Formats: sequence, structure tokens, C-alpha cells
Amino acid sequence: MLNIVLFGAPGAGKGTQAAKLVEKYNLVHLSTGEMLRDEIARCTRHGVIAKQLIDNGQLAPDSMVAEMIAEKIKAHRASEGFIFDGFPRTIPQAEMLDSMLPEHGMSVTGMVALTAPEDELVHRLLCRGKRSGRADDRNEAIIRSRIAVYHEKTAPLIEYYAAQGKHVSTKGVGSIEEIFSNLCAAIETFRQAHGA
Repeated sequence: MLNIVLFGAPGAGKGTQAAKLVEKYNLVHLSTGEMLRDEIARCTRHGVIAKQLIDNGQLAPDSMVAEMIAEKIKAHRASEGFIFDGFPRTIPQAEMLDSMLPEHGMSVTGMVALTAPEDELVHRLLCRGKRSGRADDRNEAIIRSRIAVYHEKTAPLIEYYAAQGKHVSTKGVGSIEEIFSNLCAAIETFRQAHGA
């Protein structure tokens, strides 16, 4: 089973690339952003809490996100693997995932990090905000706050997975196909190393 943590700052292109990886490797895309937006749209208890946090550039609580991830894994146990997009975002979440997956006979195969300069990320998100209308993508101060939160709380995951021999960084700048080709090369390296 192939279980990839797709990693990168807001605007790095994770969603675009995840869709291509799902098609190529027949994986289930677990996007916490999409799951939370669905909860918000349906005005669930989780959605009301998440909307307040996300609109202010903050992260949803670990317990909420872990609960949603566990439900999705149970619903897709017969899949060929998962792309984790937006989870884990912190070391405690990574530890939660590492303890959760063995219960389903799984483990993380590897983490691929997309990298891009901050100004490029801000530009992409502002453009996305014009198309999508998402409040958290229309305000540059909130976008830069989200990127700062990423560097403070999420970037340390690179060292966490590197210590397990499960981290590769690749450029998130270039054509969609160039970035995809680099991601696939990284994933093939993980598959050979871990027999996924």
C-alpha cells in the first residue's frame, strides 16, 4: 500500500498535484482542507468551529482533523493507498498518524515536500481567492500569517520524516507536468525502498 504525505506551504500546489497522483497511482485523496470546507458548507458543529479558525488563518484542532481522517481511512480500507494533503501539519499530528495507521495495517511510505518562494505562494493564493471567493485567500495579511504558521508549526515535520528516511523535497515551481514528473520520481524511490 502506498501512503504519501504531500507537503508544502499554502499555495505550493498540493491540490493540483494530488489530483494527478490520485489518477496515476489509484490513491484516495485525503484533503483536510476539502473535508473542513465540506463541514463548513454543511454548517456542522465541526464546521462552525473550523470556519472561525480558518477565516483568521489558524489551524483546526488536532482531535477534529484526526477524527475526520480516521473515518475516511475506514471508509476506503480496500484502496491502494492514500495521499495525505494538509495532515499532518504538526509533530503531534504526525505522531497521531503514526499510531493510527498500524491499526489499519498501514504506515506512511514517504513525505514529498513541494517548495516555492513566499512571494510566489502569496501571488498564487491571491489569484485563487479571486476565482474561488475563499475569504482566507483574499487577504494578503492572512495569507502571510498562514505561511508564517506553516514555517513555525508545520515545517518541523521535514525533520520528523527525514529522521525516518521518508522525506524528499522537490521544486513546486515550473510547469504542472515538470512538478508532477519530479513528484513521481520521488514516489518511485519510496516504493522501491519500502516495497510499497
